[in-house]
Amino acid sequence: MSEGESKSTHFGYKTVEADKKAELVAGVFHSVAAKYDIMNDVMSFGIHRYWKRYTIEVSGARPGMKVLDLAGGTGDLTAKFSHLVGDKGEVVLADINDSMLKVGRTKLRDKGIVNNVSYVQANAEALPFPDNHFDIITIAFGLRNVTDKDAALRSMNRVLKPGGKLLVLEFSKPQHEIMRKVYDLYSFKVLPKMGEFITKDADSYEYLAESIRMHPDQDTLKQMMVDAGFEQCDYTNMTDGIVALHRGYKF
Repeated sequence: MSEGESKSTHFGYKTVEADKKAELVAGVFHSVAAKYDIMNDVMSFGIHRYWKRYTIEVSGARPGMKVLDLAGGTGDLTAKFSHLVGDKGEVVLADINDSMLKVGRTKLRDKGIVNNVSYVQANAEALPFPDNHFDIITIAFGLRNVTDKDAALRSMNRVLKPGGKLLVLEFSKPQHEIMRKVYDLYSFKVLPKMGEFITKDADSYEYLAESIRMHPDQDTLKQMMVDAGFEQCDYTNMTDGIVALHRGYKF
């Protein structure tokens, strides 16, 4: 790349300037924030609750721990972590999108979750936290929207304590051909229509379907975590690999 030439990246299937992607992704989530929880239930048939519950179980969160729920959106994981870490623990709900952060804060406060949760608008590529600060970091359905995923993983590694654990819950690649065909049909024909009906925004859900296809597959993401400094990296496929939970440690 010659000097002065701008870097490019993908926004769904489109190629865009790298420094424009965050703004475009922000537009998607500003648009869908108010109906985000409803759409999650509808488009996953409620299965997202199982995926998140498994993530909480694998986390091993205990009283007194510090947890970062990155790209935490409307706070599903934060709510669970808040109870697990207790009054002596701390949970930070961080999201780059202020609309999602506001929905999450309102939702959790309405549930009476106020004492051990704080809210930070943050870019995953340059986290505004001290080195070696968190016991656990989770990022659920957010990494695929990050422009520079390698930088984000390095940033997560920096703020994780030695012995700490990173959990990446993300859409991935189905393992069997029949499931891939059914999933493609659902993603590109049914999902945008759901988005249009519920949120009046089909385009955002077309982007979300495309962004899933452009996200690294299971083994590629595992290697990216290793390259960012994580050790003992592995993953668990769920629902035939439509979703995978990646796990890595900092030592």
